[in-house]
Amino acid sequence: MRVPLSWLREYVPVGASPQEIAERLTVSTCEVERVVRIGVADDGGNLGLFRVGRVLEAGKHPNADRLQLCRVDVGGAEPSQIVCGAWNFGAGATVAVALPGATLPNGLTLERRELRGQVSEGMILAEDEVALGPDHDGIMVLDGALEPGTPLADVLPLVDDVLEVETTPNRPDLLSVYGLAREVAALFDAELAPWPGVEPERAGDEPVDVRVEDEKGCPRYVGRLFRDVAIGPSPVWMKARIAAAGMRPISNVVDVTNYVMLGLGNPLHAFDYETLAGGRVVVRRAAPGEEIRTLDGQQRKLDPRDLLIADADRSIAIAGIMGGEETEVAERTTTVLLEAANFEPVSILHSSERLGLRTEGSNRWEKGVDPHLAGHAARLASQLLVETAGARWTGETDAQATLPERERIELRPARTSALLGLDVPVETQHSILARLGFELDGDAVTVPTWRARDVTREVDLVEEVARFVLDDVPFTLPPRRELHGRLTAEQQLRRRIEDVLLGCGLSEAYTPTLVASDPRPDALRLPLPLSAEMSVLRTSLLPSLIEAATRNREVGNESVALFEIAHVYLPSGAQLPDEPWHVGAVLEGGYADAKGVVDTLLEALRVEPAFERGEHPLLHPGKTARLPQGWVGEVHPAVGQGWAAFELDLAGLGGAADGRVLYEAVSPFPEVRQDLAFVVDESVSAGELAAAMREAAGPELRSATVFDEYRGGQIGEGKRSLAFRVAFGSHERTLTDEDAAALRARIVEALAGRYGAVLRA
Repeated sequence: MRVPLSWLREYVPVGASPQEIAERLTVSTCEVERVVRIGVADDGGNLGLFRVGRVLEAGKHPNADRLQLCRVDVGGAEPSQIVCGAWNFGAGATVAVALPGATLPNGLTLERRELRGQVSEGMILAEDEVALGPDHDGIMVLDGALEPGTPLADVLPLVDDVLEVETTPNRPDLLSVYGLAREVAALFDAELAPWPGVEPERAGDEPVDVRVEDEKGCPRYVGRLFRDVAIGPSPVWMKARIAAAGMRPISNVVDVTNYVMLGLGNPLHAFDYETLAGGRVVVRRAAPGEEIRTLDGQQRKLDPRDLLIADADRSIAIAGIMGGEETEVAERTTTVLLEAANFEPVSILHSSERLGLRTEGSNRWEKGVDPHLAGHAARLASQLLVETAGARWTGETDAQATLPERERIELRPARTSALLGLDVPVETQHSILARLGFELDGDAVTVPTWRARDVTREVDLVEEVARFVLDDVPFTLPPRRELHGRLTAEQQLRRRIEDVLLGCGLSEAYTPTLVASDPRPDALRLPLPLSAEMSVLRTSLLPSLIEAATRNREVGNESVALFEIAHVYLPSGAQLPDEPWHVGAVLEGGYADAKGVVDTLLEALRVEPAFERGEHPLLHPGKTARLPQGWVGEVHPAVGQGWAAFELDLAGLGGAADGRVLYEAVSPFPEVRQDLAFVVDESVSAGELAAAMREAAGPELRSATVFDEYRGGQIGEGKRSLAFRVAFGSHERTLTDEDAAALRARIVEALAGRYGAVLRA
């Protein structure tokens, strides 16, 4: 979530710096990943070169049909002549101007220059030129009451600091600017502004027909009717805040719903009232076979478990997730029905998961939005619709079931100090809770509605106190009870594998345990996942590693080679899955590159290699080998180009590893080395031939290594030639050529009899 500090300070006027606010929030409340400065550079007097201007004259450029030649009062002794390419303004307009010497956010420094024979002394600005929004269709037209020469930074947020915040799922109250401001006010003991928004004057008392058939799924639905709505662009200040918060401005009505959601945390929706059949809103579950075309243009099949907003004839929105295309607010819209509702979180989560549709609204609903927040959101949205769209508020209904009672918890201050191991005075505990919005009657604490899902026990209150006194906790080391410790065999194996792979040039990666999908159809799916992208427990490390490696390549990293040692989760038929340790790796290159790493690892662990042809859904069908502990091969081209990979089971490696270190004296006698090439069927593996050669020749065959493979017309269809480099030797004497010839003959005879192998050379 992106939080503009100028917006935050509107709700809590704290004087702390952005870095101080970020540090305090990170320690006590949520993680602030970074503070980003956006907009115009404010150093060296640059901001002073951006001013409010009034256009005194505007006419066609004498030498260019598409340009205007303007004289603009910018507060100086004489008006400035400016050439402009926009035509959405004329004489008398109040505009934003950048003077010569000003540096724009894109790094361009303006100069006094000649354009088609006329001098231009600055620039009349569009939104995107000062990073206030994406619009470049025309220049910004400001409030005519502003005086020429007024610093533009006093009128518009030309420069702002934005907090990039990562909240935890149990704190949906922080998914808004006001919610975060409430935390900042408590942290700095500052005054929090009242709930924003003032009810506009009612211009009628029209009935609004709202029927809630599923009160469990929708405990509250506020519907407000607005007439004479003028659809158009939002004011620049609103578009700037929405853009800084990470959303795209669309139109004044849609922007109001997004602004209130970002500001207060309660998602809203606006319907074109004239498109509602019967002028009625019904909150119900979907009928079997029902479909809806959503705002993204997709026709979606609904499930009877999906909660819908409907009119008298058909569904018009998937509750809390996305509206329907047929009732969206468009340029023709003049009457708007504003929805400020509350939806049960689990239902929204299930529908969002099943439909694969996540929105800013569903992200908030599935975590649990305060049902008492709908009234505040409706009030602020109503004020903004009247102010920005000229709307008249003519009707309202507030359909609600019995809203949950506020939790009342007994706090024992002595228990707080005992759990924290720190003496926290009673007055301090009460002060902290009061600043956070808790109401106290002695030691009885009433939980605010926005914390109802998170604070339900005394220990939760203790936690609230604890996070505010962390700076007072002394740094102490735990008592040492054990004098000696050692790694388990499993830990030693993991560390040894890490050392070997790091020595091979690979880098260790940590990838998510939860993934969107898995090659195994029986992979375990979470019943209540946090998101569609984190819904399945992985059964293999390779998909996550391939994704991470691909991302590294896309950002320009070269020679990418990643490995990971982690659990995978295999269906067991019991309540809990099997959780074996695997080691997986992805590196640039081909089969030989991955196999070379595996060979090195097996040699270091003293595991006898046993490769044979294999298949794996993520690996190339013709370039994959199987071994008792797992797989190695090239990644399938459909999954990723130019990668090789392997994945091995640690329990299998540990079981096959020979823990004994056996020494064999080096023979003082020289070896006899020869090359042998055999023609065999494609189905015969090199490992099988090597094993048969060792069996036939006995201990005097010191080594047998494949160094070449050949296929071609000279050896026939379905055949291949495998060339081995062999070494014969003895610890007792030097072998003669006759000895080597006899060993060679035994090998040839054994391979011919067992595999039909024919000696080529």
